[in-house]
Amino acid sequence: MRLRKIKNTPVGVTELGFGASVIGNLYRVTPSFDAAAAIDAAWDASIRYFDTAPHYGLGLSERRLGDALQVRPREEYVISSKVGRLLVPNERPCGADTEGFAVREDLRRQWDFSRDGVHRSIEETLGRTGLDRLDVVYLHDPDDHWQQAAEEAIPALADLRDQGVIGAIGAGMNQSAMLTRFLRETAADVVMTAGRYTLLDQSALDDVLPAAQELGKSVVAVGVFNSGLLSQDRPASGMKYDYQDASTDLVQQAQAIADVCEQHGTTLPAAAIAFPFTHPAVVNVTLGMRTADQVERNAELHRRPVPAGLWDHLRAEGLIRADVPGSGSDAD
Repeated sequence: MRLRKIKNTPVGVTELGFGASVIGNLYRVTPSFDAAAAIDAAWDASIRYFDTAPHYGLGLSERRLGDALQVRPREEYVISSKVGRLLVPNERPCGADTEGFAVREDLRRQWDFSRDGVHRSIEETLGRTGLDRLDVVYLHDPDDHWQQAAEEAIPALADLRDQGVIGAIGAGMNQSAMLTRFLRETAADVVMTAGRYTLLDQSALDDVLPAAQELGKSVVAVGVFNSGLLSQDRPASGMKYDYQDASTDLVQQAQAIADVCEQHGTTLPAAAIAFPFTHPAVVNVTLGMRTADQVERNAELHRRPVPAGLWDHLRAEGLIRADVPGSGSDAD
């Protein structure tokens, strides 16, 4: 699988990444065997970029990912985690996590983008994973914490990067406007944008993508299936879009895109994975994958070439924006 460099850093990531939120029991329990098998399948598919966070399953994702990666050569993969939510003892547990993960809530999340919080979070992540270092560290959802995140967290990460402790730093969010500020106003190298540059939402073209290109920085795209609506060959009513039931209009738009994909000999999910690479700032697409079957399917979809004429056709039909670029960044 091809590598793309996070610009102006020593970090190279495979085009496809393994998102470990789901192996932290996102929405439902993932048996440990299935989680391990999914990571094994990712490795077999030559995926070498793995992303996790303390938030995912109150540390479960980090522990599972660390257990699987510890037995692999450290120089052969890139791992990212996130800071901003410390895990602290929960004085009033109710028995189950309330933030979407099927785990006990013996711990709770505590927002902290301070310098000390950043150092503590990284140290605790290394303890949970059992690894010696992190390659990329993102601020996690700093939407309501701009000042502390920009004035304390990013400088703390930049110091670690400049010391060679971390390879690249940035922020990950479900919006693009503040990510643009991180690129323009801080020392961030890379941002992870969720759901804002997809076949159904190209709003990142208004801010974060041109900023990254102008500044020589990079973007990792996640949420490319928009919570499921783009994940199947034939989208249908009842599917999710950005965590909500998809509207009739969106389902019809996705169906129309699927029709054009079929005319070009490809499928909607294959096009959804390939689409972010139309922009030269995008270096990676990371997908949440719960089982080995999901990994194998997505890796195969990524391997299938998507005809360049597909984007021209979708632009001509008004199904994607006219300013979607025609080609992506160079592979290393």
